[in-house]
Amino acid sequence: MPTQDDVLGYFGTLSNWGRWGDDDERGTLNHVTDAVRLAAARAVRHGRSVSCAWEVAAPEDMERATTTCPRAVDMPGAEDMPVAAFHRDRRWGFSSERLGMTFHGNTLTHVDSPCHLFWDGATYNGRPHTVVDAATGSAWAAVTAAADGILTRGVLLDVAQARGVPWLAPGQGVVPDDLEEAERRQGVRVRPGDAVLLRTGHGRARREAGAAVGVTQAGWHASCLPWLQEREVALIGADTPQDVQPSGYDDVLMPVHAVGLVAMGLWLLDNCDLEACAATAAELGQWDFHLAVAPVRLAGTSGSPVNPIATF
Repeated sequence: MPTQDDVLGYFGTLSNWGRWGDDDERGTLNHVTDAVRLAAARAVRHGRSVSCAWEVAAPEDMERATTTCPRAVDMPGAEDMPVAAFHRDRRWGFSSERLGMTFHGNTLTHVDSPCHLFWDGATYNGRPHTVVDAATGSAWAAVTAAADGILTRGVLLDVAQARGVPWLAPGQGVVPDDLEEAERRQGVRVRPGDAVLLRTGHGRARREAGAAVGVTQAGWHASCLPWLQEREVALIGADTPQDVQPSGYDDVLMPVHAVGLVAMGLWLLDNCDLEACAATAAELGQWDFHLAVAPVRLAGTSGSPVNPIATF
């Protein structure tokens, strides 16, 4: 296992600063070339699509770090109709909502763009943390750098299945040997430009045992970072908030987030629900698919809630 000094060294040895130019904001999404997108389209062999996101329920998710305003009707005179409103002639009506949410955290499925984290006062490609303004958001490497969407080949690596368990226990880290064993069992290999989705089984644990992620959780171990760099992965996701917790490193509490976002410009999909994806992959005997992720074009934000779609 890498020592803490090794992990701190990743900020230099795995750095993509300047790799695609000093003005690059897309980071590892540069691995998704036109050829990669065309190849991803050829991964569709059955025409079946599944969501890789959790449903957002209001107001239940308010209790899990999500702020959701009550549903409201924007029609004068309809104050007594909290959900649906009708015109005075009753022939037509509408419903409307006003929603606010904090999507970063351990609940909502969302994408992190590189400006989400800083290290030693800098964000991806060497820009200072002052590119983020409280009033206007980030002027650098915001989620709008992926405004055209993330369309690539997705590969699901079911490490829980490879280990022969229903789900990984909280605090269990996934290491490169786990990734390669899952590849071997599934007959698939991660290629440049791929999105790698890691199944720890947390979605099943959440449904069957009421498990919740928090201080202790399964996830990617920092030792996977050189592997991801070598394979030229464009995006990673997990059914937890990515990093195994505790990380094992006192000075780098979330190394996959810190090194990935700041040094590598690696985009992250946090809190996926991968159970339907895994069941479909097992049924079809196909562990790669076309993955479509379309962030909302929220100016200056460090991420966006998303609904990743896997099409087999």
